[in-house]
Amino acid sequence: MEKNGQVRIGVYICHCGVNISATVNVASVRDFIAKQPNVVIARDYKFMCSDPGQNLIKDDIKNLGVNRVVVAACSPLMHELTFRLAAESGGLNRYLVQIANIREHCSWIHDNRDEATGKATALVNAAAKRVALHQPLEITKSPMNKNTLIVGGGIAGIQAALEIANAGYHVYLVEREPTIGGRMGQFDKTFPTLDCAACILTPKMVSVGHRKDITLLSYSEVQDVSGYLGNFKIKVKKKARYVDTEKCTGCGQCWSNCPGTRIPAGRAIYIDNKLVNQISTKPQE
Repeated sequence: MEKNGQVRIGVYICHCGVNISATVNVASVRDFIAKQPNVVIARDYKFMCSDPGQNLIKDDIKNLGVNRVVVAACSPLMHELTFRLAAESGGLNRYLVQIANIREHCSWIHDNRDEATGKATALVNAAAKRVALHQPLEITKSPMNKNTLIVGGGIAGIQAALEIANAGYHVYLVEREPTIGGRMGQFDKTFPTLDCAACILTPKMVSVGHRKDITLLSYSEVQDVSGYLGNFKIKVKKKARYVDTEKCTGCGQCWSNCPGTRIPAGRAIYIDNKLVNQISTKPQE
């Protein structure tokens, strides 16, 4: 990529109309950076993002052997891709481009011209030093796991799961409590319509249980997350149920006889008005 192993940097400073040039002395920045090591050309232009501005970059890549590009302009969020594509169309790897934000980070937040110019000079110089170390990268495609994990089965998690499932993606809904619903089920009415909270919540809870594209992991907690975007690996701890979930109807009759039940001392349990269990508060001898 380098001509005879030499890094050849082209620096292009945008006036952005008057957004930058009204506060920053662009010519001073240009003259300073033109004298720095590895910089073979430094230009300024009214609108670098315009076609003529992009053509300056393309022509210098072809005619001057520029193999690194620094554009001092606005936020990378706005035009980084613009300048990368311009460099690529000129025959340069798009990742050998560095943006120096001298609008949002400099001209728009300062009113002292000399200080703003000094800061802009430092930002552009730092970008030139950094781009000299850039290495060309290649875009690759990898398979992506489009399944979604939602932590928390409250009303927000339930609604998110239903909408994602409706979009055609599989959802894993993890809830640390034995049932979903969260705090909303404890309310009488909801703001601002004052509708019955249960009337809104329970149909959604039932829908979650019936959807084949939603895997509900209740009484479970996320233990570990690894991987990267599109290829995450999630470790979920599923707590012991102590019942056969295929046969359980949720009647609660097993609760009174379960030896693992932790009942506060001195409390009695009644079923059908009959005392079935009582724990004494006296210490055992």
